[in-house]
Amino acid sequence: MIELIIDKRTRDLGGGFEVGRVLPFAKRRMVGPFIFFDQMGPVDFAPGIPRELDVRPHPHIGLSTVTYLYSGAMTHRDSLGFKQEIQPGAVNWMTAGKGITHSERLEYARMNGAHMHGIQAWVALPNEDEEIDPGFWHHPADSLPTWTEAGLKGRLIAGATEGMDAGVKVRSPMFYMHWEMEKGARRKVPDEHSERAVYVTRGTADVAGQKVGAGQMAVLGKGDVLVVAEEASTVMVLGGEPIGERFIFWNFVSSSKDRLEQAKEDWKQGRMKLPDGDDQEFTPLPEN
Repeated sequence: MIELIIDKRTRDLGGGFEVGRVLPFAKRRMVGPFIFFDQMGPVDFAPGIPRELDVRPHPHIGLSTVTYLYSGAMTHRDSLGFKQEIQPGAVNWMTAGKGITHSERLEYARMNGAHMHGIQAWVALPNEDEEIDPGFWHHPADSLPTWTEAGLKGRLIAGATEGMDAGVKVRSPMFYMHWEMEKGARRKVPDEHSERAVYVTRGTADVAGQKVGAGQMAVLGKGDVLVVAEEASTVMVLGGEPIGERFIFWNFVSSSKDRLEQAKEDWKQGRMKLPDGDDQEFTPLPEN
């Protein structure tokens, strides 16, 4: 059964680059450890797009980010010295822990043009891992578990389920999948985890007997849930075990409001190292 359907809330970053926020939502802050879920695009960029569309250096604490592209490319740089071109189907997993800064630049699109489309999610860290050392891991598309069944191509992006393990260094029980479904394809949602959701990026699907369209997330209750593609569809399936209440301010996530205040002050006072090779500008702390 479906407990709740969440519609993405869209804002334009400029140049037609739209981002749709799904999580957090007023009536449902998290699904398992997933505390943030944004769809980027789709949008076609011509060569020469302005730098204002880039995500300038900014900080994180208390979470892991997972950037996953269907198409296009982004350039990641961080304060640990990593530079990575993010490609479709690959997983780029950055654990902020006690603090990291990074930037995400549209350098490929600026040079060549690109059809940009993808998802960025945040996974909150359990209490005992909130202050671990930061890290960054790149997993090429061909290193991740993939499979094909009737009318469906699947990839396990992160976590473990159905006897598969993505090999991504997650910190709590979770799973995250990408399904490309032909019209009429059908598949059950894995049931090993207590909180689950289905997000339709493209197309339309019948989820537990209810129509879910592009840009909608169905938060699921307990029991078997069948997903049937009513047309060719891109579907993300995610879930895991809850890790407790979390507070959010801007790019900071923590179980402690005091820790958020400390992170704000650290950024305001310039105490967080900027990314190597991208330290000439930064995103200011928002007022609220």
